[in-house]
Amino acid sequence: MLVITGTGTGVGKTITTAAIAALAAGQGQRVAVLKPAQTGVGPDEPGDLADVLRLAGPVTTRELRRYPDPLSPEAASRLSGLPTLPPSEIAAAASDLNGEHDLTLIEGAGGLLVRFDADGASLADVAWSLGALVIVVAEAGLGTLNATALTAEVATKRGLTVAGVIIGSWPEDPDLASVSNLQDLPVAAGAPLLGVLPAGLGDAGPEEFAAKARAGLSPWFGGEFDPECFVGRASAQK
Repeated sequence: MLVITGTGTGVGKTITTAAIAALAAGQGQRVAVLKPAQTGVGPDEPGDLADVLRLAGPVTTRELRRYPDPLSPEAASRLSGLPTLPPSEIAAAASDLNGEHDLTLIEGAGGLLVRFDADGASLADVAWSLGALVIVVAEAGLGTLNATALTAEVATKRGLTVAGVIIGSWPEDPDLASVSNLQDLPVAAGAPLLGVLPAGLGDAGPEEFAAKARAGLSPWFGGEFDPECFVGRASAQK
């Protein structure tokens, strides 16, 4: 069971989740993806799980709450009057899925401490209750080191294990900061660089997506990504 969190919103969590799911499913594993709370999407609109299905294929998906406003789950719940989402419900759903699947992925909303309810429950509480490993999805460029270090420090202080960090959207023409961060992100996270996924990957068809996911993710996920080789190539281009 893996908890996929980000250093913020829009860093590539859904694409990363879909990429991990695609590789696992391609190896014949039974995969489930749980999105506890989807915000900023109407009742009949496609959410993040629709993207996962489009990219990763027929994996099991489950969404527990949907709020129309693009806010934190707690704030969106308060504004809409819809029920909040206690971590116990998330953990129960994850455990249920995990009992019938080989791999269960839990994709958070925003960062690790984004609130689910008025008591301040967050994805960190869910990960702790499940004993799940945490994957941190980070941006490539300037500012990512601080956000990654903060996320990893909070995770560690809460008794969580950060398995690694993945860059969710690597630019076609990376700047100096992005290239430098390839070496510094694992230090900030206190965990290895487990992948670098190219920007625009969400526009790929299923076959191309699977191939690029394999190239961009570590053998830990069933991929072929070699951080030393990637850093060397990126550095040579600057």
